[in-house]
Amino acid sequence: MQVTKPTFVPLRGCSVDIHPNARWKQNGLTVSGGNGQGNGINQLSYPCGLYVDDDQTVYVADQSNHRIV
Repeated sequence: MQVTKPTFVPLRGCSVDIHPNARWKQNGLTVSGGNGQGNGINQLSYPCGLYVDDDQTVYVADQSNHRIV
């Protein structure tokens, strides 16, 4: 049995340029996770990708649970 390292390929490149002197808010909102590892709807298990579409909808690839949330 041969174990290989997973390969991740972005679906599309980032079209937003963030200025090097950009300032960020120090307080934010957790939109995914924060409830420990698991398979509940409010839990993630090895999240491996994050995508924000043009409507600001956030998608998280939850690798071990085989789902997109």
